Amino acid sequence: MSSPLPDVLRTPDERFTALPDYPWSPHHVDALPGFEGLRMHYLDEGDPQAEVTFLCLHGQPTWSYLYRRMLPTFLATGARVVAPDLFGFGRSDKPTDEGWYTFSRHRAALLAFVRHLDLRGVTLVVQDWGGLLGLTLPMADPARYQRLIVMNTMLATGLKPLGEGFYGWRAYVNAHPDFPVGRLLKRYCPNLTDAETAAYDAPFPDVRYKSGARRFPNLVCDNPDADGAAISREALQWWRHEWQGQSFMAIGMQDIVIPPVAMQWLQRQIRGCPPAMEIADAGHFVQEHGDAVARAALAHFAGAPPG
Repeated sequence: MSSPLPDVLRTPDERFTALPDYPWSPHHVDALPGFEGLRMHYLDEGDPQAEVTFLCLHGQPTWSYLYRRMLPTFLATGARVVAPDLFGFGRSDKPTDEGWYTFSRHRAALLAFVRHLDLRGVTLVVQDWGGLLGLTLPMADPARYQRLIVMNTMLATGLKPLGEGFYGWRAYVNAHPDFPVGRLLKRYCPNLTDAETAAYDAPFPDVRYKSGARRFPNLVCDNPDADGAAISREALQWWRHEWQGQSFMAIGMQDIVIPPVAMQWLQRQIRGCPPAMEIADAGHFVQEHGDAVARAALAHFAGAPPG
């Protein structure tokens, strides 16, 4: 297996063949400013000239495969759908040094990615780290963003305790450097088939590929001086006072890492965000109920005025 840089791994393409309900072709960019030599993978489906673009951002330890149940519903509207894999995840390159992974570096990569594709008319779709990072993006380029679909996530400002569930997850990952991604997804999403479970394992042939997946729980801002905390506080004020677009929230009510009470608090911070869609039997990985969420969000957007 070849690697673009001595300290970077690239998951072999054959790991991603014949994945269930994931028929889309890979796209890559390897010249993002500040990230030259690193290849980022993304899905780019639908009409590139469409007025609406759904930008779907995944979290830890998943990848764009998590959005497979939402993409067809979005695409059926005639929209464009873009779903990148963060560095360290999915089909994107994976630096092996855990210290390479920082909040600011990943935020910069996403900002560069959005600008590289010049995405406009964006509906931002976020969950987990997709929201920790993604919710800080619109204030940097507000003209690009029109709507928000937000699922179990947070803005980690460093001012509020992260909760026992999250600290338990962090401790587990730290104690199990080769933690079983697919098996954990199956535990929280018991309806996953064996093939779907294997798809979540596909990016990680062995423990060496999991540096980013291991590192991310330790990057969640748990004090006011943590990297990312200040920009998250700035984003919180922006969502409270500056956001002009439409919003939709869905909550997996069985989530123990980011529990419903945390999401209900976030809903009150987003200007104009209506009461959330509550999915009683969903946990943290809400996108596994993605078709229902996508349909509800689209129906809401069709009937709700902006702001």
